[in-house]
Amino acid sequence: MALTLLEKIKVWLFKAVMGVFYGLFLLLSPRRDALSGKKLPPVTNPLLLVSAAQLAKKIRRKEVSSVEVVQAYIDRIQEVNPLLNAVIKDRFDDALQEAAQADKLIEQETGGEDVLEDRLPLLGVPISIKESLSLQGMPHGVGVVSRRNFIQSTDPPVVAYLKRAGAIPMGVTNTPEVCLWYESNNRLTGITNNPYNLERIAGGSSGGEGSILAGAGAVIGIGSDIAGSIRMPAFFNGIFGHKTSTGIVSSEGEFPPCSGRHEEYESVGPMCRYAEDLLPMLKIMAGPSAQKLSLDTKVDLKKLRFFTIPHDSGSFMVSPVSKELLEIQRKVVQRLEADLGVKVQEVRFPELRHSANIWLSCMDLPDEDGKPPQPFAELFGEPGRPMRPFWELMKWMVGKSDHTMAAIGLSIFQALKPFKASTATFDVEQKESLQRKMEELLGTDGVFLYPSHPRVAPKHHHTLFTPYDCAYTAVFSILGMPITQCPLGLGKEGLPLGVQVGAWRLQDHLTLEVALYLEKAFGGWRDPGAS
Repeated sequence: MALTLLEKIKVWLFKAVMGVFYGLFLLLSPRRDALSGKKLPPVTNPLLLVSAAQLAKKIRRKEVSSVEVVQAYIDRIQEVNPLLNAVIKDRFDDALQEAAQADKLIEQETGGEDVLEDRLPLLGVPISIKESLSLQGMPHGVGVVSRRNFIQSTDPPVVAYLKRAGAIPMGVTNTPEVCLWYESNNRLTGITNNPYNLERIAGGSSGGEGSILAGAGAVIGIGSDIAGSIRMPAFFNGIFGHKTSTGIVSSEGEFPPCSGRHEEYESVGPMCRYAEDLLPMLKIMAGPSAQKLSLDTKVDLKKLRFFTIPHDSGSFMVSPVSKELLEIQRKVVQRLEADLGVKVQEVRFPELRHSANIWLSCMDLPDEDGKPPQPFAELFGEPGRPMRPFWELMKWMVGKSDHTMAAIGLSIFQALKPFKASTATFDVEQKESLQRKMEELLGTDGVFLYPSHPRVAPKHHHTLFTPYDCAYTAVFSILGMPITQCPLGLGKEGLPLGVQVGAWRLQDHLTLEVALYLEKAFGGWRDPGAS
């Protein structure tokens, strides 16, 4: 859809303003030359190249001990984390003790392998945890300097479920300040790097998870997503990430807690290198709510209806999708049609042009009691008084602020309140229209393809000048739909390519089955250290 003259003027103005800000940022920001030219070492231990499901089976069968597996991941984390800064606090000693207990339990089990698999499907398997979700005995600062001394005293339900299934947490991973950006960078625990190119972002807010998983320092992990915080890091780092249907997996214990209507959009889900781990993880993480999904239903891909949406139809606020991402999505369409004998129909939704504003307006809606969401400035000031963003901006310019430019900019943006009530009404109408059309199109047997992001992983800090590019993921958080980000190999710069696979609410099993197919068709995760 061609842009109007007014929209073209807006595009020019937006790019001009961002260009000025970019120049100022480069002038004032510190340089990072220490990692230039460095590369992640290749994976050498074969235990690191096995899915969690297969590791659990090998451990149950005593083909390998849990201690050996956990030690292999400890060695890998110690090898790559100095380059990635993904794991911000480990619990290696505790993990080895728990691995020894798992091995002892297997030795003492008299009911056989099937009993263990039923009771403890992840027994002895290491896992990484996004810090914001919280883990007993681990820091819970979530990138905020004033929360540096917070230690979590209990496990939230989702972590408890995984631990009861036998998983062994290795540590917690990095996020942006209060998870409110799509690059994992903060003044408390630093910046996380992309395993495929250390000068590129790992994404956010589950960027530490994406980075350590792709770097083979973990095999499974958990993240949270209210604008793409699972899917963008999964895309940038070339792994699988599943945003579950809203309301299925508990977000209790996460910081920041939901306010306004955020609970309708928030999702906690699995992240992993191997597609076969997505479904069993989701079964465990969902607890009793798993029965709302059809996770045990066998899916015949040849009987599904497939759709492809190549882009958002052109928004002046969002970067256009790159040629290589458009091309890889076309290749997915071609493979689906050739392998399955299906017809993939191209569809477009004009409402997607408003994705960024839909997200912004819906995130600002009050709850049922009329209480608005907690302001960003309050969250960034936790547990003390709210941040004063304009004062922090001046401090940042002389290198004295405890906050990142992303946090300061978000607070200034919210303080200025650039969107009027009339605009918000229009945005909500667009959301409701898109919601109706999606439900009618997809039903219970439809899936669609959509770009995970307009570009491959950007360079560090460049997200500051493309703030609305997260709209490609954010809009589906507002709709509460299940979406799986699937890796599709590497592009011309050696950076991961990928695509989102979506379905209507509670049809998570459809996107997870397509993920298994795409892994076989396109090769799945690639070792970033391989030549």
